[in-house]
Amino acid sequence: MSLTVGQAAPKFVSKDQNGQPISLDQFLGQKVALYFYPKDSTPGCTEQACNLRDSMPVLQAAGYQVIGVSVDDEKSHQKFITKYDLNFPLVADTDHTLVEAYGVWVEKSMYGKKYMGIARTTFLIDEEGNLSRIIEKAKTKDHAQQILEGK
Repeated sequence: MSLTVGQAAPKFVSKDQNGQPISLDQFLGQKVALYFYPKDSTPGCTEQACNLRDSMPVLQAAGYQVIGVSVDDEKSHQKFITKYDLNFPLVADTDHTLVEAYGVWVEKSMYGKKYMGIARTTFLIDEEGNLSRIIEKAKTKDHAQQILEGK
């Protein structure tokens, strides 16, 4: 991963689940937990999203805005949000701009087959837009606690 703590987080303007523009700049002055996940409605991704959803009051009290990112399209994100009553935006990075900028589009391997996919990673961004922490091994069942503990 080429990004390091202390540097400015890569800026972006993309679309959320409703096709509305969403950018990192609109969250200046707030802490952001920008989390990248492989695919909507898969077991691990659902577990992670629901953990963040259920922990939203505590995350917000700590000053965090949560934003999820995957390469799924807006329609897939809408279904995911509706089915699991998610309470944060999801970025539809269908052109891979964000996953490439943040260095999370990587070669993976399953059952001996290699393929490209998203490395489940969370970037914590401070109020000034700088990377304050990078969580490379997100725990799907307890991700909010990882964000809050600083580990």
